[in-house]
Order: sequence, then C-alpha cells, then structure tokens
Amino acid sequence: MPMTSYKAATIQFEPTLYQKESNITGLLERVREAAVAGARLIVTPEMGTTGYCWYDRQEVTPFVETIPGPTTDRFQAVAHEFDTYIVIGMPEVDAASGLYYNTAVLIGPDGVIGTHRKSHPYISEPKWAASGDIAHAVFDTGIGRIAMLVCMDLHFFETARLEALAGADVICHISNWLQERAPAPYWINRAFENACYVIESNRWGLERTVQFSGGSCIIEPDGTVAAAIDNGDGIAYATIDLERARRREVLGEPIFAGRRPALYMDLMTNSYTWNPGAYFKLYGYQPIPPGRLSRAGVVQFTPTDDVLANLGAIETRARAMMSAEKPDLIVFPELALTGLGDPAARAETLTGPAVARLVALAMRLRVYIVVGLAERDGDVCFNASILVGPEGLVGSYRKIHLGAADKSWAMAGADWKIFDLPIGRVGMLIGHDALYPEAARVLSLRGCDLIACPAAIAGKFTGAHAGTRVRHNYPIPTGADPCHWHAMRVRGGENNVYFAFANVLDAKHGFDGKSAVFGPDSFVFPREESAVLDDDGFVTAAIDTTNLNTAYPTNIVRHKDLMVMRLPHHYPALIKSHS
Repeated sequence: MPMTSYKAATIQFEPTLYQKESNITGLLERVREAAVAGARLIVTPEMGTTGYCWYDRQEVTPFVETIPGPTTDRFQAVAHEFDTYIVIGMPEVDAASGLYYNTAVLIGPDGVIGTHRKSHPYISEPKWAASGDIAHAVFDTGIGRIAMLVCMDLHFFETARLEALAGADVICHISNWLQERAPAPYWINRAFENACYVIESNRWGLERTVQFSGGSCIIEPDGTVAAAIDNGDGIAYATIDLERARRREVLGEPIFAGRRPALYMDLMTNSYTWNPGAYFKLYGYQPIPPGRLSRAGVVQFTPTDDVLANLGAIETRARAMMSAEKPDLIVFPELALTGLGDPAARAETLTGPAVARLVALAMRLRVYIVVGLAERDGDVCFNASILVGPEGLVGSYRKIHLGAADKSWAMAGADWKIFDLPIGRVGMLIGHDALYPEAARVLSLRGCDLIACPAAIAGKFTGAHAGTRVRHNYPIPTGADPCHWHAMRVRGGENNVYFAFANVLDAKHGFDGKSAVFGPDSFVFPREESAVLDDDGFVTAAIDTTNLNTAYPTNIVRHKDLMVMRLPHHYPALIKSHS
C-alpha cells in the first residue's frame, strides 16, 4: 500500500566556524535522535557542517568537499540504518571546475539522491561561491516528491513555484535567516501560495556580528505553522500528509488549474537590471512618472446588493477620508459598487449612471478612487475595477484569475493594466489575482510603484506571532504580533511595490477584512505601512515615489532590489501550461 503520511523533523542548530568535525558530530547526534523518534524526513540548516560567515574563498577552502564525499557518507550511514531521508547544508567543491557552491544535499538510505546549489545568492555568497547551476529539481523518493531551496532562494516566489509545479509535496528550505522574527512571513507564504509543505531548518546564534533568527518550523499547505522552535538547538516534528499536499488548493481553490501562463511572459524579462529611469523611457515610450510624496488609503466595509446604498457608503467614506487624512488615492473592495450577491443582475456598463456618479465624486473631491464592480459589456459580464479621478474615468481592469464564485457569471480578463498618475505608476489586481504570485510580479516588472487590489477574499491569509527570545537589534521587533504573517504584506515586499489591499468585511460569509496599505520593503522596521483593519473603517499610509531623476534611484520602490536579483534563465517552466 502506498505511503500517504509520515513524520518529519526539522533540526535547529548553531554551528561554529572552523569546527567542522564538532559541527558534523553535533548534527549527526540530532539526526539520529530524530530518526529514533520515527522521522522519515530530517532537515538540517544551511552550511550547518561548517558555519556560514566566511570572509572569502581562501578562508573556506579547507572545509569544502565533493558530493558524494566523506561528510555525505557519514549522514548516509544514519539514513541507511533508519531507512530515512536527510537534508544537509554544506560548502561543495565541484571536482571538474574547482568552483565552490552553497549546497543542499538530499541523502537517502542508498546514498545521495540529489543536490540544490543555491541559485539566488545573498550578499555573502559571492565572496566565495558561484551561483547555483543545479537548481529547482524535484526528487521522487520512497516518501514522496521532495525539493530543496537554500535561504535567499525563497525570497523569489519563482523558485518555490517551479518546484511546486514540478510536483513537490515538500520543499525543504535550509537557511541562515536573519533580521526578523521567525517563522518568517516569506516561509509561510511559499507554503500557502503553492499549497505544499515547507520544512524550514534555520540556524540560530551569533556569528561574526550576525544575529540569526532561529524559528525553524514545519508549515502546512494552508500556511499553518504545525510546529516550531524559537531559540536554541532543538528538534520539531510534524506529520506530512501527501494527499493534502497533492490537492493543490489555496483557500479551497485549485490554484494551479487557475494559472494563466500565456499572460506571464514578463516573468522571463529582467527590466530592473538597467537604470529604470533610462529603461522605461527608451524610445519615448511609457516613461515612469516623476513621482512624489503622497498618501494612499483603503476602505473596508460590507457591500450590499443595493447599488444606490453602496454608492452612498462609498461617498460617505471617501468624504470622511478626505476630511481626516486627505489621501491622493482611495481603494474600495471588490464588487463594492454592485454587491456580491448575483453580481450579473446589477452589472453596469462603464458609461452607466453609477459609474458616472463615481466620476463626479472623484472630480469634486480631487482624488483618485478605485472601486470594484460587475461590468457589463454587451452580453458578457466581467469582475472589474475602475479607476476614476479628477480628470474623469481614467481606466478599468478585468479580473484575470477568477475564483469559483466568479465563474458562474463572469468572463476572465485578458490583459494587465497600468496607469501613470501624479503619485506614480499604478497597477490593478482584483481579489484572487493576488493569490497568484505571478500577477503582482508582472506589474512590478512593468514599473508599477503601487498595486491597488480591491478584494473579496474569504478565509485565513494572516497569522499571529507570539514573540521571540532571539535578541534582535532595535528596531527589529521581538514581541507578539497578531498579524505577523499577512499574505499581501509579502506581495508588496517581494515585488518592492506599495500594495493597497481593500478587502470585504462580512464575517457572516467568511470575509474577515484585514485590509491595509503595505510598503515596498519587507525588512525595514518600523514597517512602512498602515494598520491592518479588523472592523469597518479606513486607513492610509505614506507613499514615496520620488527619486527617479537622480543618476540612479535609491528609493527601493524605484530601483526594486529584488527585481534586480531575479534569475529568469531558471524560470521557463513558469510560462508553460501545467493543467
């Protein structure tokens, strides 16, 4: 009978530089302990055999090995004895080229099964290692399909997505993660958006002034942290349910079946390797607006099935916001104009009276407003959003990734939209679009400073953190946080865009709101964002899109560090159909 579930373990460990034998001995003791406890998959930290903070190639040279080699042989002996699978992190030397790599190794009962060479380097790897050329493979084993990533790799949604699309049940992420409370939101998002398990093995402790975050954990396909270690050496266990991983459902939706690969061709480009000021104005076509300091806000409320009542609610809240905080852009929820119940019955054309009233409101208040509605175009309806402003109807967008609730009445949109406003370049997504990491990435690569996302997303896409004993330096927070993980906060940070997320609030029907405006940098504290809304109301946040016209922009929303570091030559599978 085929295996359907098994016990897995993550090991948290503090290696010591120059003490390779001691490190290996310590890891072997903990691996053996986990195997005796019945773990069939055991994951250990990045560079756990040697330590991490090497000055240069010369310093690490005495500690590199080939794979297979003496170190992998020692772990393979334990794997063979207990019929288990082990992931270790080590500095590898390629015997043919002499190049060094930061490598994850999957070892089974019969030897080395495969490797992943860290493909997206952190600031330290280029001091001694080459970027990985063996990347994103999925290995069929006696306990299912296993893939590996190393630390910084996980910052880029493409890496985990490639492995999930190739059938990974479990992604083993080994790391030396730092500068935030862990379990980190990025780790959780990669499990959540791919509906697979992520086993995170992170080191802890202080090495050459670097404080590592600990927080090793096992994350379930819905983003729930099943087990975690805060600080110190330790082992955490959880059950891997293969049937659950293979359903590939995000908030009840078959996530891979809903992908639109033909619209993802931008993923194969790398626009931010060039100065964006020069790149986007090439041939005089679509130069990025100069930008300015401004404010963006989101409104959270419960739309009804009465269009006139919704118009009244929108107008009242817009006026209140302009009186209180004077935002330049306001985003209302998905279908806020026409309501969620039988949207087609109230669908309106873009020249209809309700849209005209919204245009008049924006012109009177001298503000840009994004509102979701059911749009009628002839005999066809779309789940759409409109952008209105002082100049009138600026444009509209039609939802590309339809949820189950949309499919009974709406046709999917067929193109992305960007709009150049005085505050900067704005893109639009709607609701379930944001559950697909490809969508926000395309808009970021097209130069967007801000993504406006009206939403009606029900279910859990946030998670709390109880606080950590790790002694992070100020201003990195260590206390409890009721909204530590928010899927849309990650969307903003991983794409270096402001993300204005306006979700429906309707607890009776599972819509918990959690609207907010999130900043473009995940690792700036205090965070550049608004509060997260739990009740009917509105919030705003400062938006800074200045600094394009310097020799090279230093504002992160304008130079987009994480876009620069993408490696599209690894990504062709993302634009192929996997239905």
